[in-house]
Amino acid sequence: MVSTVKAPASEILNFAAHHLDLGAHRLFIYLDEPNAEAHETLKTHPRVRVFTCDPAYWEKRKRERPDKHQSRQTANATHAYNRADVDWLAHIDVDEFMWPRGDVATHLGALPANCPTARMRPAESLACAQGLYKAFIPAGPTRDETVRAIYPSYGAFVKGGFMSHVAGKLFARTGMKKISFRIHNLFQAGQMVEGGMELPEVDLLHRHARDWDHWLAVYRYRLTRGSYRPGMATNVPASHGGLSMHELLSGIEAEQGEAGLRAFFDEMNAIAPGVRDRLAERGMLLERSLDLEAKRAKHFAGYC
Repeated sequence: MVSTVKAPASEILNFAAHHLDLGAHRLFIYLDEPNAEAHETLKTHPRVRVFTCDPAYWEKRKRERPDKHQSRQTANATHAYNRADVDWLAHIDVDEFMWPRGDVATHLGALPANCPTARMRPAESLACAQGLYKAFIPAGPTRDETVRAIYPSYGAFVKGGFMSHVAGKLFARTGMKKISFRIHNLFQAGQMVEGGMELPEVDLLHRHARDWDHWLAVYRYRLTRGSYRPGMATNVPASHGGLSMHELLSGIEAEQGEAGLRAFFDEMNAIAPGVRDRLAERGMLLERSLDLEAKRAKHFAGYC
């Protein structure tokens, strides 16, 4: 697994410990800014390779530090791919946690030898209660109708009922030439790699919004430079009046201010009345206890 991270040391170690606990053979952790506490702890683990992405790191790479964090993520993921001593490499973020049914290596090993990628689909955290997630709804003729029924105010404008991505993240088979990662896809010699398969046995728990205060604190950055930035694709086809998340949230804020954003957040996070029941009725309410502090204590016992 490879990830470019910018978070408190405890969160970085929680993230690493969870995936070590799943049996990951190697973690490549790139610290997007110096974090001595995380670096010193991570480097003690034999299955972790940690890099601090300071000016010296980028100079050694013989390139300028990319301005956009998405470009730094993909550059580092590609760097890890070219040195990985593993059969498969997954590129995920520090707020994403694999949740397999069974052993990840077994599922990957069962894929055809000519399968280049395996896609994990997300389950998105709900702020209504700790450890609850909404399930991914596969694309199909009934998805939009289902989403509108669960979220009557905003479901028509939000793809798959998620505040964040529904594309998921990839495992890439190593050993291919001229490979470069993107956030949700893999490219070879400038062309998107085709022929990948879904990995339905492995969910990717995405803690996109832990609670209202957390979401609001990162909202402005996401709106300008992150997952809600301008130029992203529309949530539903433009022919059906689709809006991007940037357009949707900017419009809500312009018309209704913070109260409008809170109404949107509450409905999408099953805080608004009825939403949690409607998710449960459809079998889409998932309980997932990550138990991160216990895993951190197990794998990084010297960290307090």
